[in-house]
Amino acid sequence: MLRPALATVQNGSMPTRLRKLIGAFALLALVIAWALIAMAVAQFPAIRDNKILSMAYYVIAGLGWVLPAMPLVSWMSGPRSGKQNHRSNA
Repeated sequence: MLRPALATVQNGSMPTRLRKLIGAFALLALVIAWALIAMAVAQFPAIRDNKILSMAYYVIAGLGWVLPAMPLVSWMSGPRSGKQNHRSNA
């Protein structure tokens, strides 16, 4: 009889713990890259010299990383199935 972790790997599904580990590193890389790019774009003269445009840019850039992170977080939670999560029944 196979252990549960081996059975899921052999079925073609990745274990949740491995998904979360890979996802954590991917999220970290995403946030670092997003911050570096956002800081570089913030130095454009049009943004740097206009206070209102600068504030709007920092709000958008500060929250903008969430959109590319959402599919990654969804993937980290595991494969979708017809079964309901046991927490939703509580």
